[in-house]
Amino acid sequence: MYQTNLRQGSAKTKTRAEVAGTTRKMYRQKGTGNARAGSRRSGIRRGGGHIHAKQPRDWSYRLPKKALRIATRMAVASRIADDEITLIDNLAFEQPRTRDMVAVLKALKLTGTSLLVAVPGHDINVYKSIRNLAGVSVVPVSDLNALNVLTPRRLLMTTSALDTFREKAVTR
Repeated sequence: MYQTNLRQGSAKTKTRAEVAGTTRKMYRQKGTGNARAGSRRSGIRRGGGHIHAKQPRDWSYRLPKKALRIATRMAVASRIADDEITLIDNLAFEQPRTRDMVAVLKALKLTGTSLLVAVPGHDINVYKSIRNLAGVSVVPVSDLNALNVLTPRRLLMTTSALDTFREKAVTR
């Protein structure tokens, strides 16, 4: 659903009504020895319109909220089952420094792979420390969905973020 909703849906080709050209009959019906030809804009002629022309389309749809919650829970559960999640006690910085975050990732041996960092709430210092790292993204637990959990190779969560996720999963 998330990937489908990203589709632009702007593909369009012209029908015979939209192609420039005359609607005059090319030549008379009988007596020329040619086939019964109508308009020059017909789909079987060069320069004519498409027979079944593509039209712009809205591809978006929504799943029920309950199904989205279940999918997110299952995505996190599959990360836990595959041992692709790393839990840490706390992730906080006094001031935003990418160097500090790189040191944390090296200590946890999480460099070189795509990574999602899930934090319990919006923390501007953590966000600013992570945003410049390639392949690493940070998301508060309230914004987690199945796609952004399953897209990266690894998931880094704080224990408080996991507790917040469990509370959110149980209360809804």
